Amino acid sequence: VGFGHLANAMERSLRRGAPGGAIDNRLRGSLAWLLLVLPLPLLCAWLLVVLPWPVALAGHALLLWFALGGRSLADHVDAVATPLVAGELNEARRALGWMVSRETATLGAEEVARATVETTLENGNDAVFGALFWAALLGGPGALAFRLANTLDAMWGYKDERRIYFGWCAARADDVLGLIPARLTALTYA
Repeated sequence: VGFGHLANAMERSLRRGAPGGAIDNRLRGSLAWLLLVLPLPLLCAWLLVVLPWPVALAGHALLLWFALGGRSLADHVDAVATPLVAGELNEARRALGWMVSRETATLGAEEVARATVETTLENGNDAVFGALFWAALLGGPGALAFRLANTLDAMWGYKDERRIYFGWCAARADDVLGLIPARLTALTYA
């Protein structure tokens, strides 16, 4: 939540007075991505190198713990599944709306269930498997960088008028960082 507020403030700051052209907004969005995603993981990586190994090991574990979002994902799924099973379709639609970026008001029960499964599989990569993959490669700082990049994609990676160019870097970076973990996630689910 705090990172989200920081990202919103960065976007407002970098857009202030911007002419709004495609190239200008892509550059501003790329600068925002670099300033938001890289400094903290790089600082953590440096600290974990200079600290004694037992403290560094705990630091890696703590960063991975922060990066994992499995509990939150389960809570969101339960918020849809419980009312859906109870026949409270409107409540299930409302809860699904918190998880997906599409209109849910007209979905039937089967469509709500399908959308919940689809977003659970996708977010399983974003919240769990992707973070584990990057932690295996680069330790806690890798997991943290992945989640920060993924959060910016969730905030800016849309093709609406406001974000199509500003969020370009966030969307592409998330695609690149998730390329291998997403395929490993699919194999795991299969």
